[in-house]
Amino acid sequence: MLEVSAAMSAKVLERFPAGAPRGSWPAEEYAAQRRAQGEPATVVMDLKSDAFLVVVPARDED
Repeated sequence: MLEVSAAMSAKVLERFPAGAPRGSWPAEEYAAQRRAQGEPATVVMDLKSDAFLVVVPARDED
């Protein structure tokens, strides 16, 4: 997780395993909820851990 944050200058909000049931997009749904609350959440794939990460841009104070 630290590598992703450092490389992307992003804060990881949540992790979701890539093996969700077919037709289920929990990371996308979570990111959409965060965007509805005004946060610029994005979903990225962490290939090393085979997980989807919901991230937001890192702020200077993070």
